[in-house]
Amino acid sequence: MRRVPIRIRLAAAFAVAMAIVLAATGVFLYARLGSDLAGALDQDLRLRAQDLSALVRDRGSLAADAGRVVEPGESFAQLLGPEGTVVDATPALGTSPLLTASEIRAALRRPAFFDRPSVPGLDESARLLAMPVERGGGRFLLVVGATRENRAEALRSLRRDLLIAGPIALLLATGLGYVLAGLGLRAVEAMRRRAAEISADRPGERLPVPPTGDELERLGGTLNEMLARLESALERERGFVAEAGHELRTPLALLRAELDFALRHAETEAELRAALREASVETDRLVQLAADLLLIAGADQGELPLRREHVAGRDLLESVRNRFIWRADEAGRPLEVEAPGQSAFTGDRLRLEQALGNLVENALRYGEGPVRLEARPVDGHVELHVLDQGPGFSEGFLPHAFDRFSRAEDSRSSGGAGLGLAIVDAIARAHGGSVQAANRRQGGADIWITLSP
Repeated sequence: MRRVPIRIRLAAAFAVAMAIVLAATGVFLYARLGSDLAGALDQDLRLRAQDLSALVRDRGSLAADAGRVVEPGESFAQLLGPEGTVVDATPALGTSPLLTASEIRAALRRPAFFDRPSVPGLDESARLLAMPVERGGGRFLLVVGATRENRAEALRSLRRDLLIAGPIALLLATGLGYVLAGLGLRAVEAMRRRAAEISADRPGERLPVPPTGDELERLGGTLNEMLARLESALERERGFVAEAGHELRTPLALLRAELDFALRHAETEAELRAALREASVETDRLVQLAADLLLIAGADQGELPLRREHVAGRDLLESVRNRFIWRADEAGRPLEVEAPGQSAFTGDRLRLEQALGNLVENALRYGEGPVRLEARPVDGHVELHVLDQGPGFSEGFLPHAFDRFSRAEDSRSSGGAGLGLAIVDAIARAHGGSVQAANRRQGGADIWITLSP
């Protein structure tokens, strides 16, 4: 069934539904007409019985005087005694009683209807009404009947009409369903053809959206939004790959140059050791760059693993301070920690140390004066600040500070890859937090990570 075109499947489903509706409607009409005809026949028998009972009470003759009430060949009447003897009857019935002894006893108590497959003199099914009447001080039973042929003929005519009109209506409805399905799917086919033509080589292409205001328009709009997101993600990935290739090219070229020098031009042990030392530095740089790229790629895919634990803000900042205290002392720049006792939260200690280490690294490399690490409880959250003194961020760089491979003009000659702040942003987002940067009024930069406790 999956290989059948959806247009045919919709038309087939519509045909099945219409067939069920038409069949149910036909059965309902047939049953309703049969019930109405049966009710009309019973009402007609009651009226005839009332007229004939007056005739019987006046000692009139059914055989001679009932012609104005009884239609020959279609209706009839018979007057029976209490013992079942035929007292009077319309022509063609003969002398055989129309009711059995048990039916006569039941009808003498109250009027009753009976059905007969055939009646003497009339080879047709009939409906009978038997009711007690008084005549000359005696109690008799008047039986009034009518053939059911008119009812059967009307039902046969309806059944014939339904059997003819039903299939025609079903065919017309199925054809209309097929046409409507084609019209409805025309927009889908147009979107399919355009989707088959869209490729990554031609950005900006979108699916045609029919202005119908229905599900198809919403589907087209949703698909176009998805294409825009995919295109944006693809552009980011292309930019990431291009920047990563550019950043990897420099240390690889330097590494190759140092190794070539060691192999071909180093004449003394000292020159060889110096070349290998530089090669080792570039190798470390490559390893660090590869690790940074893997971390960012894992964060993009939501696969940055975290080992969450209860972390005290002061302990975390003291651990980061101990890692950089020797560099701060060499540079003559104090490294301070300020954290109240209630600044605790849940997070991955090692990842947060890595993020704060990147911020301290930037502060020591590009800032001036003391570097201060602070933990501040703010509105139910904990903010981890790294502050320094100096020029701070340029106004043009600040909005892009956490973009990948984004570097300020005065830092481009320092050899950084521009991934430090991007890694801080990735770690903060993995914790469900955020990172922000601002310039201090008194000079210097302030970068902080906001975490939930």
